[in-house]
Amino acid sequence: MLSDHGGVQLAHTEESPVRQVGKRVVIATVVLVATVLIVYFDRDGYRDNNGGELSLLDATYYATVSLSTTGYGDITPVTAGARLVNILIITPLRVLFLLILIGTTLEALTARSREEFRVRRWRSSVRQHVVVCGYGTKGRSAIRALIAAGTDKEHIVVVDPSPAAIDEANSIGLTGIVGDAGRADVLRRTSIEKARAVVVAANRDDTAVLITLTVRQLSPTVPITASVREEENASLLRQSGADSVITSSSTSGRLLGLATDAPRVVAAVEDLLTAGHGLDLAQRTVTSAEVGMGARQLRDVVLSVTRGGRTLRFDDPAIGTLQSEDVLVVVRSNG
Repeated sequence: MLSDHGGVQLAHTEESPVRQVGKRVVIATVVLVATVLIVYFDRDGYRDNNGGELSLLDATYYATVSLSTTGYGDITPVTAGARLVNILIITPLRVLFLLILIGTTLEALTARSREEFRVRRWRSSVRQHVVVCGYGTKGRSAIRALIAAGTDKEHIVVVDPSPAAIDEANSIGLTGIVGDAGRADVLRRTSIEKARAVVVAANRDDTAVLITLTVRQLSPTVPITASVREEENASLLRQSGADSVITSSSTSGRLLGLATDAPRVVAAVEDLLTAGHGLDLAQRTVTSAEVGMGARQLRDVVLSVTRGGRTLRFDDPAIGTLQSEDVLVVVRSNG
């Protein structure tokens, strides 16, 4: 059985093993060459038991056996300067060389512990995030819209049963969890109780219903937005606990019908649904400066006003003047 943090994959870049080993080999070579040069330039301070002046080969031999801590003793520093260099320079280089050699082993042994620590730290700090169940076409589109609307990637958690899908989500900076979002133990690993919203973007309607029921069981108040293929299943999603239900097939069908006789209308709808470009749909509360004004007096185009749990269309005379608790759905320009 997985622990609470099992299956969580935090976004990070990881070098390949070949690249990691290659970097260590390069650093180790630099350390070895530096040691050879230090010994060679100070060769007068060393004594070879076989006699004669130290050659470059002798310096390389001494550096090799010294850095590997073998130390046969056939070449030794005899002057005070050479011994001081060994204490202050050669010894630290020896330690560095050993750390480089065992670095790969240490990293392999500590990798799991470090990853578990990162996941625990993430779980303790994550809050007000959005959980996206499903990383298919709909899930990816929903995430692009969230990011365009200002949600940080660090505040988006993806749940999908496919490891490849989670790897793809990690590659763009998202946290991912491999597993079935219809299972309570999987959703608990998303810290669902601290989420600000849940997006259900499953490929099957029955899966969407199961996920919605599970989410609502674990978090009775979190807002749930779900997508279904068939309109006849929309009411079932709402009964399961979804606050908003998007019917993909009927919505696409209506746009196809509009495109036949009114292609400019479809272009305008596409513009409204594409965040960050042209016109955007947005929801916001009334500012203090707007209280007492009429809906048509605002710079943004007001489409609806929600007051006391009741939503009023822009042309409803019951709106009157705006009040401090009103929530507006507006069209705003990015230009």
